[in-house]
Amino acid sequence: MLAVPVFNIKGERTGQVEVDPELFGGRIRPRLIKQAIVAYLDHARQRSARTKRRSDVEGSTRKLYRQKGTGNARAGMIRTPVRRGGGRTFGKRIPGADKAITKKMRRRALDSAVLARLHGNDVMIIDGLEFSVPKTKTFASMLSAVGADRGCVLATDVLNRNAYLSGRNIPKTEIRAVGELNAYDVTKRRKLLFTPAAFDELSQSRKRPVVSAKA
Repeated sequence: MLAVPVFNIKGERTGQVEVDPELFGGRIRPRLIKQAIVAYLDHARQRSARTKRRSDVEGSTRKLYRQKGTGNARAGMIRTPVRRGGGRTFGKRIPGADKAITKKMRRRALDSAVLARLHGNDVMIIDGLEFSVPKTKTFASMLSAVGADRGCVLATDVLNRNAYLSGRNIPKTEIRAVGELNAYDVTKRRKLLFTPAAFDELSQSRKRPVVSAKA
């Protein structure tokens, strides 16, 4: 069993949650994590390249004049890149989304990334994280108190608007709804934080029990 510490917003440890590693697949799959990250970054590309190669330019494919006997340099079709109005040599193409992975692979990659964070003692649960109004100073002091001020991802059960507004301007800090987490988010930052409801939702979605105990 792996222990996940529970802290309040003052940085005081109030308990822990014990997690069975089998909940997240039992072992870490680094190659699958890498594949998921590469696919995520590939899909995030803008894909706005617009250039025409010789096959895209309008014009005849007829050879302009015979190969020998004219005194001119050899020439092919009018679309050749060496002529004005011809296609572009090595022109940019819109890359296809060929890095796709299946839904099951994405889920297993996320599980492996979370399990790696658990083994590294980089996962914690923050209890009492409630904001009636956005307050960046309070959010920043909480991160400093729990040792997550050098970069973290905070997962909530639903996207808490006040929490999001409180933490969005803090460098290297991201707030995500737990259902939107992916392997890239988990591995990108040093720490992975959950609200109790978010961690319970993640655990229940894996259909295995989570045993709670006091420290």
